[in-house]
Amino acid sequence: MSGDQPGVQNRRTAPHGCRRLSLDIERVLDVSARQAIRAEFRYDPALPLTVSVELLAEGGPRVLWRIGRDLLQQGLYAMSGLGDVQMWPSSLEEGATARLQLASGDMAALFELPIPPLAAWLEHTYSLVPAGQELAGVDWDVTTADLLHGPATPE
Repeated sequence: MSGDQPGVQNRRTAPHGCRRLSLDIERVLDVSARQAIRAEFRYDPALPLTVSVELLAEGGPRVLWRIGRDLLQQGLYAMSGLGDVQMWPSSLEEGATARLQLASGDMAALFELPIPPLAAWLEHTYSLVPAGQELAGVDWDVTTADLLHGPATPE
């Protein structure tokens, strides 16, 4: 996973401690038509449950989705997700791809992503915040009080 591979960039650090991965992916329009899309994956250890995915088609608007990190990880190997976000492997061979379907209202888009660089990048995020440890740093007393009474205001 490096800038040496076509269409892949990995930036270990970015503003605010985020980890980034840039991939050239394809939007599947129909059986024989595809559109090139740039996908920027960002992981912030301070928000360990989600990955931000920004999609940019040339000449089009940027679209931002926040997707569960575990959903992406599981979707590399098996069907994952319900509703608006679903992911599954198209095959598990070398150089395989996964399909990511994003839906909003009555619209949906299907994307094809390369598994190897995404799997390696996700593995790195799990080395930063291991599975099951995402909520280890939460002060549940403060969080519960905030939910019940609203955040404390500084005096």
